[in-house]
Amino acid sequence: MNETAAKREDLESASLDEGVRLLYELDREELIRIILDDAKNWLAHDGLWFQAVEQERGMDAAIEADRKAWETFTQVEAKRIMKRLGLEPGGGIPALVTCLKHRMYARLNKQRCIEVTDTRAVFQMVDCRVQAARKRKNLPDFPCKPVGEVEYANFAKTVDPRISTRCLCCPPDEHPEEYYCAWEFTLSEEG
Repeated sequence: MNETAAKREDLESASLDEGVRLLYELDREELIRIILDDAKNWLAHDGLWFQAVEQERGMDAAIEADRKAWETFTQVEAKRIMKRLGLEPGGGIPALVTCLKHRMYARLNKQRCIEVTDTRAVFQMVDCRVQAARKRKNLPDFPCKPVGEVEYANFAKTVDPRISTRCLCCPPDEHPEEYYCAWEFTLSEEG
């Protein structure tokens, strides 16, 4: 019995929810559609949650609540990605670059890592669904920098505590047309 069949047998013998069992009956294309749809649903919920706090308490309070939520969520997300990929903390820049490709919104946004070495990488958010939607509505960029500073720093530190994060630009900062935000990750031997 191959490894995939063994895993499936283990899962089928466990008391699984019918919704999980259903996934095993679907073809690859349908599973990909579900993953993308789930990512869109997650982002829609995130946006609606933010708007509810903004309407109730104002933009500053909503950004602060969002920052606090991302402070923890980004660590949870990094740990789950690392577990799924079989990565241990301390994998340096290569592990971080890999993990960034597996984030929930990496399935929705266009992003890239450039200038990648063993000790440094620059991450750019080329197309952000949130910012693109605001642009279509002729709204100014969403000022996400305070959230991004916590989000990217905590994600990187979870992957490897030796990684430092620096914002190169993020709204409300000016940014080039080619991307919305950019983050520099640097590996130090000190942690």
